[in-house]
Amino acid sequence: MEKIIIDGSNATLGRLASYAAKQALMGKEIVIVNANDVVIVGNRNNILEKYVIIVKKGGSSLKGPKISRTPERLLKRTIRGMLPHKKGRGEDAVDKIKCYNETPEEFKNSKKIIAGKIKTGKFMKLSELVSLIK
Repeated sequence: MEKIIIDGSNATLGRLASYAAKQALMGKEIVIVNANDVVIVGNRNNILEKYVIIVKKGGSSLKGPKISRTPERLLKRTIRGMLPHKKGRGEDAVDKIKCYNETPEEFKNSKKIIAGKIKTGKFMKLSELVSLIK
């Protein structure tokens, strides 16, 4: 099984998530490192407002939607939203995706796909977003 290691530094959240979802559906294992440096492009207030509403919805204590407040879980949840996760094929694809905030020792010397470029303009990093919605 082919393993794809992606460095998420300065990568746009939606573009990274759609690429990872497509590769996972093709049967490849996806490892995303530096998830806390993934970027959401847009006006900071609009981004924050959207996620605060999602967190406040919450549902009952026994049922969802529960929003995780760590960057790697938020990234995986975004990828899961792009997969048919209630069907067998999509469920298998979700299981093939791993996200890490930092680069683990086992992937330090591995060849990685550089997903992002330096951003200019309006954006917010996932680590920053998570610290504001707590």
